[in-house]
Amino acid sequence: MDRAVVTPDPVTLEVVRHAVLSIAEEMRVVLMRSARSPVLKEAGDLSCALTDARGRLIAQGRDIPIHLGVMAFTVEELLRRVPADDLHPGDVYVTNDPEVGGNHLPDVKAITPIFHGGRLVAFAVNLAHWPDIGGARRGSYVAGARDRYAEGLCIPPVPLFVRGEPNERMLDLVLSNVRGRDERRGDLLAQYAANAVAAARLLEVFDRFGAEVVEGCAARFLDESEAQMRAAIAALPPGDYAGEDWLDDDGAGSGPLRIAVRVRAGAGTLHLDFAGTAPEVPGPLNATRFVTASAVFYAARALLGPEIPANAGCYRPITLHIPPRSILDPGPDAPRVGGNHETSQRVVDAVFRALAPALPDRVVAGGPGTSGLVMVSGARADGRPFILYEVHGGGEGASAARDGLNGIRVHMSNVMNTPVEVIESEYPLRVECCELVPDSGGRGRHRGGLGLRRAYRLLAPRAELSTMVERMRIPPWGVFGGEAGAPFRVVCVEGDRRAAVGGKENRDLGQGAVVIVESCGGGGFGPPEERPRELAEADAVDGYVTAAPEARNPWTGRERP
Repeated sequence: MDRAVVTPDPVTLEVVRHAVLSIAEEMRVVLMRSARSPVLKEAGDLSCALTDARGRLIAQGRDIPIHLGVMAFTVEELLRRVPADDLHPGDVYVTNDPEVGGNHLPDVKAITPIFHGGRLVAFAVNLAHWPDIGGARRGSYVAGARDRYAEGLCIPPVPLFVRGEPNERMLDLVLSNVRGRDERRGDLLAQYAANAVAAARLLEVFDRFGAEVVEGCAARFLDESEAQMRAAIAALPPGDYAGEDWLDDDGAGSGPLRIAVRVRAGAGTLHLDFAGTAPEVPGPLNATRFVTASAVFYAARALLGPEIPANAGCYRPITLHIPPRSILDPGPDAPRVGGNHETSQRVVDAVFRALAPALPDRVVAGGPGTSGLVMVSGARADGRPFILYEVHGGGEGASAARDGLNGIRVHMSNVMNTPVEVIESEYPLRVECCELVPDSGGRGRHRGGLGLRRAYRLLAPRAELSTMVERMRIPPWGVFGGEAGAPFRVVCVEGDRRAAVGGKENRDLGQGAVVIVESCGGGGFGPPEERPRELAEADAVDGYVTAAPEARNPWTGRERP
């Protein structure tokens, strides 16, 4: 990219644009269809992207926002540690180091340099959530972690494939420190395959158009997105906007935890200052500065220009101040497994709340801003380990235009649910119920969506239950007079004993235990008294609200129609 940049003609520009976007999408398909873990092949907890030779993001799949924003930094951080002259065709560097453009240890990134005519021209990078990366508990979600060493193996950028061949000794080192060795190897080979396909496809584009033209197109992509984002920011009324939201707790006794932001808009730039945010906490709710930036990038693009192509240029007009040693930029040894998908969501909510007065027609009320992670892990009858990693959507927050949707994921999480049939065929579990939760959406001119109830019965002799859930104490917020949605709940039933499960907890389960998950409802938009009468009546008829409760839910004891 140091040579003179060629200005492409409009037709070539669009052909190359769609080519690189299709490559990123194909990477996703290859990874999902090749992976071993249900969390990858069914839920799709993965993301794929392409960068230029400098590590600048140029194309990404329709994947998970928190991953994609982080990967805008990953290759640049790799190049600060591994000189470009040390890279070769066929190398695949693997890392989950939070300091290398990372988020949390279970998210493992595979990075492949791509050469054309003997020159480094691009990188293919993908991220896959491994169901286990070692650590003190199965699944690597450790509520009691007080440093990152309890959360699993930290892999600095190392070549697990060298010139196209597996680096078996290094692979053995990694796989010897994670649970489910064979499954993890299969997932890693799927990551290798996705990048290999991307490299082959991208080289076809370089061969067809020439390196100078393709690099010129990439530079144009970045400049176009930058110009569009600057124009979108310039349309905001200039000024300072303040917002905040709160985490329930960190699982170690600290909480509620404040996420505060002041947004300054003007002259086509956006500056976000997180002064006043909670300091680094003992428990695993710390987030890396890359995760914080990723959440900001998502919120800005979602509110200001969702149609703007997401690449490194899109983020040039946005600057951040993150206080060091805060929960949003902790020290290198801080535990952070939950900060990736819980604290990041609070950043999004704080930014949305800050910009609500300026963008009342675009902001949505609070939704299930939590992964709702419930993990059940143990051993099958034949001794083989299993780890069900399941996240739970809830009710979407309402907006100025419509009611919130039911039982979906919002904002930073974009994974699918694992189908009941897959859970029951892959794991010693039975899904006892899967239904919407009446009365869980916040009332308003437009009501929030409903949460989802699922109950899992353990069929194995014993297992471990791990949770990483927010919105249990502080529910999804309503906006402009709308009411808050119902909070998240997790309950464990063993025989006649019924116990509430904390949002950050590890506990043992016995055979026959039932874990019931009730995800939160979405917040309402506008005063409830402004809801049209015919819609309020339809809500009662359709079961969105309970007109006259007559029975009780047998799992949680909550009233239901």
